[in-house]
Amino acid sequence: MIETLHISNYALIDTIDIRFNNGFNIITGETGAGKSIILGALSLILGGRADTKVVRNAEAKSVIEATFAVDKYPAIAQFCQDNDIEWHEQCILRREISPNGRSRAFVNDTPVTLAQLQSVAMQLVDIHSQHQNLLLAAPDYQLHIIDSLAANAPLLQQYSQLYRQYVAAVQQLKQARLDVQRSADDQEFIRFQLQQLDQLNPVAGEQEELEQQRELLTNMTQIKQSLYTALQALSQSDSNTVDLLDQAIDSINNSVDSLPQATQLAERLETAQIEIRDIADELQSLDNRLSADPAQLQQIEERLDLIYSLQRRHHVDTVEQLIDLRNLLASQLNALDNSQELLQQLETQARQTQKQALEVAREISSRRRKQADEFSQQLIALASPLGMKNLQCDIQFTPTTQLTPTGIDTIQFLFAFNKNQQPMPVQSTASGGEISRLMLTIKSIIAAHMQLPSIIFDEIDTGVSGDIAHRMGNMMSQIAQSLQVIAITHLPQVAALGTTHFKVYKQDNETSTTTNICHLTTEQRIDEIAVMLSGSAVDPAAIANARSLLNIQ
Repeated sequence: MIETLHISNYALIDTIDIRFNNGFNIITGETGAGKSIILGALSLILGGRADTKVVRNAEAKSVIEATFAVDKYPAIAQFCQDNDIEWHEQCILRREISPNGRSRAFVNDTPVTLAQLQSVAMQLVDIHSQHQNLLLAAPDYQLHIIDSLAANAPLLQQYSQLYRQYVAAVQQLKQARLDVQRSADDQEFIRFQLQQLDQLNPVAGEQEELEQQRELLTNMTQIKQSLYTALQALSQSDSNTVDLLDQAIDSINNSVDSLPQATQLAERLETAQIEIRDIADELQSLDNRLSADPAQLQQIEERLDLIYSLQRRHHVDTVEQLIDLRNLLASQLNALDNSQELLQQLETQARQTQKQALEVAREISSRRRKQADEFSQQLIALASPLGMKNLQCDIQFTPTTQLTPTGIDTIQFLFAFNKNQQPMPVQSTASGGEISRLMLTIKSIIAAHMQLPSIIFDEIDTGVSGDIAHRMGNMMSQIAQSLQVIAITHLPQVAALGTTHFKVYKQDNETSTTTNICHLTTEQRIDEIAVMLSGSAVDPAAIANARSLLNIQ
């Protein structure tokens, strides 16, 4: 349950601190006093949208913090453990809004994302405001009511997983069919391209080798001339390098006796002469091997022309890319040859996931229909004392033509409030007061199934008065036997049934107006309910009436 609520620097609120009790908590106050402001602040720590306009003092941040007792709700402790959130015996939710619009959220002083804050909050409290009455006409909400009562959550979780698998399988099958069709349309062209590449039979690295060979054969005359000139200079002319070195070596050796360094210099010249003779021999061998071969050059040119032609056609630059393309085309043709087998496998997979999802969906549907009958009867019985003794409730199920995210059912609640009236959708037949009473009755029915510590009713009793208001108050009081109820109300009949009573009021000073809240004592409750009964003038009759409502002598 909500134990405390702190609000500071928010709208008309400077600072307020509220300590709620277990059971039935009442909040009253004049119209415009700020009850909705408090509810708006509370909605922020439940993950509501933040607005910088609510920051009262632009030099400070707005802070809303609520403390919850959660010792009986282990799922919240598990959530905190799974998300690395510090855990205590209490759960503290806090929202901070800075003047520049930045919003921060905390759970037990651990910074969290807004999604994480919402995940925790939805397990702690349910706020029912007036605009939520419109939900009663929404098929999704109607389905949610029945599923909650039927305890379908585990089955729905199982179905949701199977449904996602089914949708993925169907999408995969559709895409495979498109791919097969696209490939089939291009099959002849693919086969033609592959045939050309197979005829070429490209070999990795051959392009560079062929281009080098072509360069050699094309310049053979120049190369042979260069080799001839080099050989002449080194060893073949009348005045070649080798012979000249012989002369130099002999001359130096003649000076050995007179010049000590001559021996070393002669040895170096002999080494150089050996190297030059070796180079000359290699040049001669190379010259002997090289010869102009026009036929070979023609073959190389033709091979390179085929390679270049296919490279241009397929917009690639290397033989290796042509090889990769050939492998890809071969793979595509192989896939086409086996496409029917692949499609059959995907169809089988889609049918299997559909069958599994359908089995769970049928079980959910069966539980829904059974629960709908029980819910309808219970709703009529509980709503009858609230001035709807002629209420009829018909819950219609329509099977869907295919699986949907929620199963195989569409649902519609039909109501009639008078005799001899055909049941119709609630938005077509119910007044605001009737919808309020219906929603309260529904909340009363599902309270035991909500597994929530607290529920907040924001003027759910709008549009009713007198004995009906008293009966609605009794119903909220009954709900408060199993969970904490906080009710914002204008009705004295409802307010008198609370176990704890708070009053929201405005206070003016010389410069500003602030919203405040106080916990009423017994005597203050008498005065407050007397005002609610009679208006601004409180007379002895109103006081007596208030005492009577409060069962105080």
